[in-house]
Amino acid sequence: MTNLPFELSGMTLITGPSNVGKTRLTARALDAWVERHGPDGVVVFEFGPEFEHEGRILGRHLSRFGALPNGVWQGVLDAHAPRAEGKTDEESRQLAAENAVRAKRIIESAPDDPQAVFVNDASIPYQHERSNPERLLAYCAGSNVAVMNAFESDELGSEDHVSRQERVALSIFRTWADRVVQLG
Repeated sequence: MTNLPFELSGMTLITGPSNVGKTRLTARALDAWVERHGPDGVVVFEFGPEFEHEGRILGRHLSRFGALPNGVWQGVLDAHAPRAEGKTDEESRQLAAENAVRAKRIIESAPDDPQAVFVNDASIPYQHERSNPERLLAYCAGSNVAVMNAFESDELGSEDHVSRQERVALSIFRTWADRVVQLG
């Protein structure tokens, strides 16, 4: 059985800078849930981009740490990395807005009545002022367990619009979570 540094119940938020193991820990939690309860009612939201920035990969998909079990519903956002891809603050804001619109559609298409929800790079869709992290949290509230991870660092910027909005989303996630696991 997968040993986790937190209970696999309620709502867990995993935070930290790039490349500290947030996605790997979320994948371990997913594996542990499926091992104990099976794949029925399991929902995975894959919101993170895999983007090379300054010689390193930002973000990893959960599938990098093993194939997702058969029977798991997966909603994948073909995400932009706004701060890394945008050449100007306005271009970054536009990329963030596109992420928000597409993620909203994915959440709306997810199955009703999830038993367990796993969210990789939860803050990506909420880096724009028109986004609403409450939708994701309302969806997760209907499950027995939700594990989400989110980038938390100023390594990609701190005073730009996208970073400020991401901090707002993180604050909302922290208030919602039963527990926060900080890595790095």
